[in-house]
Amino acid sequence: MPITVEEKHGSRRCSVSSNPWDERHYLVRGAVEEVEAIAAVDAYAPLWFDVYGNGLVLIPRESIDPEEAGNGLWEVAVRWGIIQPTNESVFSFDTGGGTQHIAHSRATVGSYAPPGKTAPNCKQLIGVTPDAVEGVDIAVRAYQWSETWYLPDAFVTDAYKGVLFNLTGKVNGATWRGFAQGEVLFLGAGGSKRGGGDWELNYKFAANPNETGLVVGDITGIAKKGWEYLWVRYVDAVDEAAQALTKRPAAVYVEKVYDYGDFSQLGI
Repeated sequence: MPITVEEKHGSRRCSVSSNPWDERHYLVRGAVEEVEAIAAVDAYAPLWFDVYGNGLVLIPRESIDPEEAGNGLWEVAVRWGIIQPTNESVFSFDTGGGTQHIAHSRATVGSYAPPGKTAPNCKQLIGVTPDAVEGVDIAVRAYQWSETWYLPDAFVTDAYKGVLFNLTGKVNGATWRGFAQGEVLFLGAGGSKRGGGDWELNYKFAANPNETGLVVGDITGIAKKGWEYLWVRYVDAVDEAAQALTKRPAAVYVEKVYDYGDFSQLGI
């Protein structure tokens, strides 16, 4: 039975951004072995993809990935893209989109009460009720970034994969990339082996600045590292001027919730 190749209808995916790529799926019939399906598509699919159809931007064929469907039928994905050489890297970042729940403001800029009454002084607490301090969700800066590295096979050993696993969910235990201890959280890494034998690994990080001199109510001089957690214990209090029951910060606690890690072990 002869081997035939045809493009699968509706399978095309592409991007014409600054890093263009194209992906198409082909149906191969009559191939018994995987190598036969790959050879058939290798001869059928072009080595270069014309991004704009005018011959100005050509990108090379990057990979051929077959998947057996049974009875001599194979579905083969072919991808064209800019192939990054080994030991090169790509960097992307985002500084927005974070939210945080806070229970106290930086400053109370106004308080109002009916004529003849005085608004209770809540010491910058937000949403004070007789039973709790409700707080509010606000948008905050959130510096997150990812790095894609193309690393030789000899570097990405089982031991190195274990290093990535052990460092995930840890913060930098020493100054790293200009960030002070405790400011960077490693969110993990993932990747795959490329056709050329090297690895494409993507590393994800998030940064939060260390802070000093924080003030909560009448409590001053608070210091908190970026990924430590600050919480406040409140007690009932009476505002004599307003003749009202309110809440007051009685103590502030800063908790270590992430272990430290040696980010130099990442090797990037």
